Amino acid sequence: MLSNRQIFQMNMGLPSVVNDPIEITHAKGIYLYDDKGNTYIDLVSGVSVSNTGHLHPHIVAAIKNQLDRYMHTMVYGKFVQSPQTLLANKLASLLPASLDSVFFVNSGSEAIEGALKLAKRLTGRTEMVSFKNAYHGGTAGALSLLGNEGLKQAFRPLLPGTRQLEFNNFEQLTAIDCHTACVLIEPIQAEAGIILPEKDFLKALRQRCDEVGTVLIFDEIQMGFGRTGSLFAFEQLGVVPDILCLAKAMGGGMPLGAFISSKTNMQALTSRPELGHITTFGGHPVSCAASLAALEVLLNEKLIEQASHKGQRFEEALISIKMVKSIRRVGLMLGVELDAEVPIGELLKHLQKHKLIVDQFLFHQHSFRIAPPLTITENEISEVIDMLTIALNSFDY
Repeated sequence: MLSNRQIFQMNMGLPSVVNDPIEITHAKGIYLYDDKGNTYIDLVSGVSVSNTGHLHPHIVAAIKNQLDRYMHTMVYGKFVQSPQTLLANKLASLLPASLDSVFFVNSGSEAIEGALKLAKRLTGRTEMVSFKNAYHGGTAGALSLLGNEGLKQAFRPLLPGTRQLEFNNFEQLTAIDCHTACVLIEPIQAEAGIILPEKDFLKALRQRCDEVGTVLIFDEIQMGFGRTGSLFAFEQLGVVPDILCLAKAMGGGMPLGAFISSKTNMQALTSRPELGHITTFGGHPVSCAASLAALEVLLNEKLIEQASHKGQRFEEALISIKMVKSIRRVGLMLGVELDAEVPIGELLKHLQKHKLIVDQFLFHQHSFRIAPPLTITENEISEVIDMLTIALNSFDY
């Protein structure tokens, strides 16, 4: 009889940077536990999904409470379901007035798809602009605007009418013109290795979009919900998008995404055709209950305010390690760039042997991310820094 590990390896069909896949039996806080009795420290948070840690009791209680009431009842939007309305109201209260209408979906890719459709509907245009080294998801529309040809070529033809610009290139913003329906951008590029916008770049982008009537879409799927030291990254960047895309940490560990715009803009999806956008499971009541609880955890436990200090502790400790070339950081998200000769795949295996789970960026081959749950305590940070220091200094390359 095949083991779970063997079945996993047979079915995934994916290259792995780990020696042997870990079979997780349970998780708590920043810790993951496997079927062999090992304890690992999660420094990835499921790629920024588990911002509130694993099995936070407030979120678990909210899920169990909703399970006792109802799960799926009808296609999203057909019935009034209190978890959806409560969450939408809470989000609207935390966002600018121009972002007061929430359309719930299941994932980040779906949030991008909905945003692209809305932008086309609002402008009557078809051209879409995005940026090199951006990651927006794996569905056909999101993939069309993804900024890496290596992930796209095998699936062409994709959507026509797309154009790619260079992030932080002011001169190329003139390519956005009266034919451009939307500009899709990560205000902080994540899979590129944590690339921050240069001073006034987003303001210049906002101004250009306003000049030519182009819809500006922010993808905060990975950077939202406290990761950057503010609830949303755009709050500290001085620019408000026309459409905001969210997912990952939004669900508190459950699958949930959303695209958010003004009520006036969202009305464009209600006619010609009447069902301009629809989803069966988007806004699932259990996911929405978990999301509202996760928001309460972030706000009530002051996790957002602590993110930058916690991230700084990691940065100060790691920058002195010999193999570390530089660190790019925002809040509690670090892109640790290594010397080019460091074999990063082997390093990740080495760190796993030391019971540390880190992850490589898709579009920066010499960097790895450190993004533990925002719930990590000061004592846990001290423990992790000691473990990282020993592991990195003992790596022979």
